[in-house]
Amino acid sequence: MADADGAEDRKPQSDEAHSAFTPPPGMEPEVSEEDQPTSEFARPAGADPVQPEPEGSAFAAPATYRAAQSPPAYTPGQGFPVVLLKESPWQDRMRTMLRMPVDIRPVPEPVQRLSETGPAVGRVLDLTLRIGELLLAGGEGAEDVEAAMFAVARSYGLDRCEPTVTFTMLSITHHPSLVGDPVSASRTVRRRGTDYNRLAAVFRLVDDISAHEIDVSLEEAYRRLAEIRRNRHPYPGWMLTASAGLLAGAASTLVGGGVLVFFAAVIGAILGDRLAWLCAGRGLPEFYQFVVAAMPPAAIGVALNMTGIDVKASAVITGGLFALLPGRALVAAVQDGLTGYYITASARLLEVMYLFIGIIMGVLVVLYVGLQFDASPRPEEVLQIQQRPLIQIAASMVLVFTFAILLQQERSTVWIVTLNGAVAWVTFGALHYAGGIPPVPSTAIAAGLVGLFGQLFSRYRFASALPYVTAAIGPLLPGSATYYGLLLIAENRLNEGLGSLVNAAAIALAIAIGVNLGSEASRLFMRIPGAASAAKRRAAKRTRGF
Repeated sequence: MADADGAEDRKPQSDEAHSAFTPPPGMEPEVSEEDQPTSEFARPAGADPVQPEPEGSAFAAPATYRAAQSPPAYTPGQGFPVVLLKESPWQDRMRTMLRMPVDIRPVPEPVQRLSETGPAVGRVLDLTLRIGELLLAGGEGAEDVEAAMFAVARSYGLDRCEPTVTFTMLSITHHPSLVGDPVSASRTVRRRGTDYNRLAAVFRLVDDISAHEIDVSLEEAYRRLAEIRRNRHPYPGWMLTASAGLLAGAASTLVGGGVLVFFAAVIGAILGDRLAWLCAGRGLPEFYQFVVAAMPPAAIGVALNMTGIDVKASAVITGGLFALLPGRALVAAVQDGLTGYYITASARLLEVMYLFIGIIMGVLVVLYVGLQFDASPRPEEVLQIQQRPLIQIAASMVLVFTFAILLQQERSTVWIVTLNGAVAWVTFGALHYAGGIPPVPSTAIAAGLVGLFGQLFSRYRFASALPYVTAAIGPLLPGSATYYGLLLIAENRLNEGLGSLVNAAAIALAIAIGVNLGSEASRLFMRIPGAASAAKRRAAKRTRGF
C-alpha cells in the first residue's frame, strides 16, 4: 500500500492544473500599475463595504416610504359597503356583489367544505358553467345567470371569479392570485327550451350550495345536476296540446267571442300546435314553425267570416295570436337591456322580431287568400270588445292557467301565477275600461303589479321569478292590436296597419318595462339584512352617458 501511495504521489498532475503562462516555482511575477488598471467607479481604499439590500416582495413598500407622510387612502363617498352574507338570500347577495367594483368586494368564507389541497378549480368552473347553461337555456335573465354562477363559484372557495353571459356563450375566469395565471373556461348554449320545472330545480340546487347549514360536495352537486337533466316534463304531450287550444279559446272569449268562437279557436290552436310539432320533427327552424302555427286559426277565422254566421270571427284569429306571441322572450330581452346586458338584450330582441315576423307572415298569407275569395273582414269589430267583467276574469284565469302548463311549471306554482294573472287583468280593466286610461299606461301599471307580486313570491320561496311572472302577463298581450294591424295591411291600408302594429309593440314594451319596474321596486323597498343602505341595490348602469 505504501508503494502504491508513493506511485500515486509521483503521478504527473493533469493539464487542468498547469498553464503555459504559469511562472516556474520560486519566481514571483512582477506586478505593475499598468498591468492592474483601476476604474473611476472603484471603491477607494479604506471605505466601508456596501451591504447588499435584503430580498423582498415587489409589492412591499419602498425603503423611503413613511406612513406619516403618505396621502390619505381612498375611501368612496358613501363608504365601503358592509354585507353580512349569511343573513340575506343568495340572489340579493350575489347581485349586490356583482354590482360592486372588484377592489371593494368582501371576501366571504367558503360555504362548502374544501379538501386539504384547496378547491378543485377545473371541476368547480365546469359545474358553474353547466348550472349557468341550464338557467340561460331556460330563459333566465343574464344578470340572474351571472349571480347564480357567482354564488356557486364562491361557495366552493373561488372568490376571485368573473362570470360573463351572452345570448349563446357562457364563460368564467378565476384569478388564483395577483401574480398567478388566470384559469378560464367557456360553454356554448346550443339548445333552448322552456321548462320552468327544471329551472326551479336548478335554483334549489344553487340555494343548497350557497347555504352554510347544508353540505353539498362537488360529487353530490354533479349527481343532482344529472338528475335535473334527466327529469321528464311534469305534463304529458297531449296535455300540452290541449292547453294550447284552451289558451286560444280563453283568449278569444276575453276579446268578446262566444261559445262557437271558443271552440273554433280551440280547434285552430290545436291544429297549429300539431303542425308546428311536425315541422320541428323535420328539423325546420323555429321561424317556420311559427309561420305554420299561425295559419290554422287564421284559416278558421276567415272561413267563419265567409259563411256569414253572426259571430265575431276575428276573435278566433286573435285567440290564436295570444297563443303564439313570444311574451316570455320579450320580457327577458327588455330585462337584460334595463340591467345593462346590451349584447344579450339585442340578441333576444332580434329573436322576438323574427318570431313576430313569422306570425305576421302566416296570418297575412291566409288573409290575402281569403280576400281573393271575396271574404269581407270587418276591421272595426276587432277593437270593439264587449265588457263582460265576470266572464273576462274567468277567461283570463283559464288563459294564465293553461299558459303555466305550457311553460312546464311546477304544480305548486300554477295556482299562484293564476291568481297573479287575474289581479293583472282586473287592474287593467279597472284602469282602461272603467277609468278611461289609454291602454299603454294601463298595461304598464298592471304589468308592474305582476312583477312586484312575482318577485315577492320568488323571494319567499328562494326561487326564480319567471314562473310567477311569465304566465301572468298572458291576458295583457297585444293580440287584438296585432291582428287589427295585419288586417289593415292585408286590405292595403298600410299607414293605418303599421300604426296599429306600432301600438302593439308599444303595449308589448309596456308589459316588459312594467314587469321589470315592479321587480326592481320590490328589491328597492325591501331591506336586505346586514347591508348598508348605499349598497342595497347598486345600479347596473356603468356610465352616466358621457
